[in-house]
Amino acid sequence: MMRTSTFLRGPAAFVFVVLAAATGLRGDERRFSTSPTLSVEAETLIEHLDQYHYNRDAVHSSDYAQIIPDYMTALDGQHLIFLEPDKAEFLRLYGNNVYFNIEALGNLDAAYKIFYDYKNRTEIRCNWIFEELKKDFEFTANESYCADRSKSEWPATKAEADDLWRKRLKFELLGEILNKKTPAEARETVRKRYERMLNNIKEIDGSDLAELFLTSAAALYDPHSAYMSAESFEDFGIQMKLKLVGIGAMLGMDDDLCEVKELVPGGPADLGHQLKPGDKIISVAQDGGKPIEIIGMNMRKIVEIIRGDKGTRVHLLVRPAHATDSATRREIVITRDVVKLNSARAHAAVFQVPGKDGRTVPLGVITLASFYNSAADGDTDGDRTSASEDVAKLLVQLKQSGIQGLVLDLRHNGGGFLNEAIDLTGLFIHRGPVVQVKDYAGEIEVESEKKEHLAYDGPMAVLVDRFSASASEIVTGALQNYGRAIIIGDRSTHGKGTVQNLTEMKDVNQALAIAKDKTGAAKITIQKFYLPDGASTQLKGVVSDIVMPSVDDYLPIGESDLPHALPWDHIRSSFYAGTPLDPKILALLRNASLERQKHLEEFAYLDKNVDWFKARQAEKRVSLNLLERRKEKLEDDAFRKATEAEKTRLEKNDFPYKEFRLGPPLPPKVAAVKPSDDKGAAAKTGSDDNLDDDDSLDAADADAYAKLDVPLREALRVIDDAIQLGSDHRYWVSDHAPLAIADKG
Repeated sequence: MMRTSTFLRGPAAFVFVVLAAATGLRGDERRFSTSPTLSVEAETLIEHLDQYHYNRDAVHSSDYAQIIPDYMTALDGQHLIFLEPDKAEFLRLYGNNVYFNIEALGNLDAAYKIFYDYKNRTEIRCNWIFEELKKDFEFTANESYCADRSKSEWPATKAEADDLWRKRLKFELLGEILNKKTPAEARETVRKRYERMLNNIKEIDGSDLAELFLTSAAALYDPHSAYMSAESFEDFGIQMKLKLVGIGAMLGMDDDLCEVKELVPGGPADLGHQLKPGDKIISVAQDGGKPIEIIGMNMRKIVEIIRGDKGTRVHLLVRPAHATDSATRREIVITRDVVKLNSARAHAAVFQVPGKDGRTVPLGVITLASFYNSAADGDTDGDRTSASEDVAKLLVQLKQSGIQGLVLDLRHNGGGFLNEAIDLTGLFIHRGPVVQVKDYAGEIEVESEKKEHLAYDGPMAVLVDRFSASASEIVTGALQNYGRAIIIGDRSTHGKGTVQNLTEMKDVNQALAIAKDKTGAAKITIQKFYLPDGASTQLKGVVSDIVMPSVDDYLPIGESDLPHALPWDHIRSSFYAGTPLDPKILALLRNASLERQKHLEEFAYLDKNVDWFKARQAEKRVSLNLLERRKEKLEDDAFRKATEAEKTRLEKNDFPYKEFRLGPPLPPKVAAVKPSDDKGAAAKTGSDDNLDDDDSLDAADADAYAKLDVPLREALRVIDDAIQLGSDHRYWVSDHAPLAIADKG
């Protein structure tokens, strides 16, 4: 049995080949049946969920009816193929006996029968689309379309569905026209898209449908539980080893679009600082080759296209995660390389920060992308590395450089090994509890830091965002509980406070162990995390003490945005020698920061970007009027140009720094393709000015540290404020200054 209970990653750590609305059957007349092995797997999965899932007592057999609409959504993510009466009919036919059929009989016929209807409806709809595309389209009416229908109801009637699809086609055609295609070229692109959709339907087999259906069952318990077919489990094993040549990105499907779920720290995509989690990949091209649109393509095919020989380049046309217009495109070029887990080690810098009275204050920053441990990963290549040991080494270098304060940057850190999180916390506190772990039986285990060694006892801050998850939240919350750090960043961290166990089905069932067929695996949530004070990190995450303006707070990227997420709760506090930051001190630091946020130009710049993004996000419906869309695009382009110029001006106020790295030098970063570099890029993206829709908000560029990283700048200023408070004994807590540590815990 493969256990992952000590490996804590954020929401995208386990990425499955989930086939959405555009991935279908083999042959028009093919019918599926459940093999004896798969039948036993289905029964075993439900038994395992009922016995071992943390949330087992909250899910009842009657709740299994919800699998039907959830499975329909897994097939038809945008709620465009099925009709609302279909849901009622499927619930009537299959809803009452879902639990009994799976748990007692291992019967998955409902999954196949619902799919047959989906397949037939898709074929009929695609033929309707081909006929519609022969007609002339006008883009002068004041119509609009809801680009994201994932939470909408299915159409009530066929007439309503036809009207939705007419608008959907106009929406897709407009997107191509705005990207500099002629109407004829736009029609051809859209037609090929739906031809590919039909072809992909022929590639779905029964195991794909079983995976979707059984994952819908597991997801009733919580969003991180799932079933992997034998094929997906094999792919997962390869992916976790990450020895393949590629770009270093974990991919998944969001409806019919390929979405970047997570970047592997140290991989080519991560080092290039261009591709971002949440980006949607539209097309893929090899050097000198024509772009291949991958919308609706089978995930395994997409992976095959993106992978390639070491040293070769792949061109990705993406819709940026922060794009406010669905027609926005950006071309990214990535050089393929061998990807290994945890190849990005912690790094640090000493920043010279302008302080009060004209003095310069040396402050340290440690950036940690994950809580890695190469030995635990089974990586025997090269020297053993671990996050806690690397941070300890960097702290020695920073202290030798005379730092007076420290910022630990955990932004976009999705987690890693629990022991590393505990050991790293121990670098900043005396011996004591770091995290409490509660299992499904209610048993609580307190995980403590037991070493006497204290690597740093001065004032510090932790910088976080909505992508800081799991192990990151344990460290952040513990340091907040102990009053060792002030938390700065997005309103809260991600909110993943659970542990999953990955179990191969043959390891828990004797019949499967002796079966000749390959078996799949179950990923089941078995534990929940709590901070030393008893508060869960689940759902709410760790709330920042000082909040920075951020677009992340307006995106559905947190645990609370996931269906069936486990609730927040509280258990008894553990015994620990620490107290949160004194409210009086916290108020002084927060008010000083808020005052700067009101008056500094960089915050006006940041607020302007966030307000613009919020306004665009609030526009749930997209205009289908070509003149209106072009007007919006001109306004957006003008806004981006103005903010880019303002960014360039503000970058001149950059704090000088000296960087510290461990290990060999990193390979050079790949610069983003700009129109001046590639004259074809503007034509491909439909933009002749700034290809990056969210450059102005990025915390990373071609340098080790961005020239305009507003949250990091402010975190350094807050630490300087704390240092100043520490010079006045009125603000001391017992025998130590604010954010410093007591003589002995």
